[in-house]
Amino acid sequence: MAKKEKTLEAAMEELNQLIARLETDEISLEDSFSLYQEGMKLLKYCNDSIDKVEKKLIVLEEDGGVDGV
Repeated sequence: MAKKEKTLEAAMEELNQLIARLETDEISLEDSFSLYQEGMKLLKYCNDSIDKVEKKLIVLEEDGGVDGV
């Protein structure tokens, strides 16, 4: 069975949850570092997803989908 790709919205929600966990006083340094690494991976995924959408929009505009009115 193929793994379903995470949505941008789901990744952003995970980032918000990570931030909330990082802001607590009870977190250890090791856990903070682990959450930081996970957050950086999520951030890269979000940036890559946004880049894909931007490229699709550029292609649509170049194909005449949007007139420069």
